[in-house]
Amino acid sequence: MMGRPITLEEGMSKLEEGIVRAKMIFDGYPSSALFTAEEYMKFYDCVYYMCIQHQSCDQSLHLSQRFTRALEESISSRVLPPLQGKNGASLLKELTSMWANYKSMAKCLGGFFLYIDRPYRTATSLCDVSFRCFRDLVCNTHYPKLQDAAIALINQDRTENPTDRSLLKCISTFFIEMGIGKDTYCYDDYERAILADTSSYYSRLASEWLALYSCVDYIKEAEWCLKKEIQRVSEYLKQSTVEKLMQVLQWQLMGQTASKLIEKQKAENQDLPAYQELLSRYSSMSLVDGTSASPMLQ
Repeated sequence: MMGRPITLEEGMSKLEEGIVRAKMIFDGYPSSALFTAEEYMKFYDCVYYMCIQHQSCDQSLHLSQRFTRALEESISSRVLPPLQGKNGASLLKELTSMWANYKSMAKCLGGFFLYIDRPYRTATSLCDVSFRCFRDLVCNTHYPKLQDAAIALINQDRTENPTDRSLLKCISTFFIEMGIGKDTYCYDDYERAILADTSSYYSRLASEWLALYSCVDYIKEAEWCLKKEIQRVSEYLKQSTVEKLMQVLQWQLMGQTASKLIEKQKAENQDLPAYQELLSRYSSMSLVDGTSASPMLQ
């Protein structure tokens, strides 16, 4: 192959076969079923020789552009169409399936183009390029619907309706993975939306409980609710988010209602020591792994 330089047209023609076959991963084929080791190395060698030729024949830039374009083509033709018209849990399931297939395909393609995946040939790693393409073309476009669908599932879980928590875990992981380098705004936005929705949800619940329960029963209900919330969200949210969410919960259930609970306690002439013991137990509840919640009751 080193007898003469490989022209751009010749090299790209060879690579097109591998790119087309790699996209078949979206049809359920593992890369091991699509390529023998010898075939895989044929595409790697093609890229390698296109890069080590005389400087005037070095095709690194064109190869980098072709890698990116192959990713964009796969997203446009294989990822976006199945997402159209879907909402709720079905959208989240389709997204996680497409994301898994896309990562497998991008990894396969990355093996072909591995020789250009080095700082002196490309400014950004092939992995980062693949993630950024998906974020820009999929996540940014569908983010509002994804966020709404995930929060709806979280609220469904709160009402004890059957919920796929593993799906919620996958969505949290997806938003985290969409943070390229230090760019973490996908999960940060998701976290802010969850905290805002949680605040509204438990503010409404607190108003209902104040009208329905005695002072002591209200605190018991709040204590039980906090324990259940920790158990649920710890399965699918980052620990730092869990801690923030618990503070929101305590503030809405106890901090915001403290004065009304005191008035209620006095009007009901509840046993003060029992009331104080229950209140103290609630405010010092442990979150996860012994971390104490910040009491927001003073």
